[in-house]
Amino acid sequence: MEPASVPFPLPIVDHHMHLRPGPAGLESVRRFAAAGGTDLFLATQDYGPGPPTTREGYREQFDLTVELARRVERECGVRAHPVVAPYPVDLLRQAETLGILRAEALQLEAMSLAASYVEDERAVALGEVGSAHFPVDARTSEALERILRAAIGMARDLGCPLVLHTEELLPEGYRRLGGMAGQEGISPDHLVKHYARPYRPPTERFGITPSFLARKEVLREALADPGPWFLETDYLDDPARPGAVMSLETVPKRVRELWRAASTEGEREGLVRSLSIPFVEGPQKLYGLDLRRPEPFHFPAARPAG
Repeated sequence: MEPASVPFPLPIVDHHMHLRPGPAGLESVRRFAAAGGTDLFLATQDYGPGPPTTREGYREQFDLTVELARRVERECGVRAHPVVAPYPVDLLRQAETLGILRAEALQLEAMSLAASYVEDERAVALGEVGSAHFPVDARTSEALERILRAAIGMARDLGCPLVLHTEELLPEGYRRLGGMAGQEGISPDHLVKHYARPYRPPTERFGITPSFLARKEVLREALADPGPWFLETDYLDDPARPGAVMSLETVPKRVRELWRAASTEGEREGLVRSLSIPFVEGPQKLYGLDLRRPEPFHFPAARPAG
């Protein structure tokens, strides 16, 4: 049987992306659905010209993220799972006007607010949380670590994942975060390293769960990984950066390429086992989500736009 005629049985999940209000983002989600995508983990972001400077400003931001997720479901037929927390790099700009102590206090207030969204089941995880992805002074770095430790404690108490924003991690960085998880009493696999760009095997991750950027070469290696692991695009519908970081159709496109290359029933069964890790088993184990495809999906013959 030709691979193109064999339906794909699994959901297809983009584990980390962003949307802004407006038609452009929703149109990208419709293309994601047409290409075979079923689920998006929608990470909050600053929707204004700068980060919030009050707790109520963060409430407005988180509410908008939740409303965008509901719009995605109503208007595009794609399940959307909100992830909320104050962005760690916000601290730097907030410190310019509030001072570092007040900025740290605001981040902690906003983190507690984000935890209430998870507790009320308006969001599925806390994130992005962590450190700056560029060098900062010691005082800022220490404040960010205190905020991260507080967030880990909240995730532990909620029983939810914590989605990490950090610099690119070497094995020593994974070791440090795994140790921090142990100190705070949470399983390290509930710390999810967003934007894991190079593939690193489990022996170099110290229990941390990677969310791999959906590059071809990374996915080829990840298919043999026992997991948990996820795939993401970190899509941003920013008009100033079209398609950044990756097109929202990338994950379905990667799956389609693999499915069409699987020429035997055995190869297809192996692929389903491998892709069940990011699309079914990982969401179930870490988020308690039962993700399924309502009916088997035939990939479109034409290459999706984007």
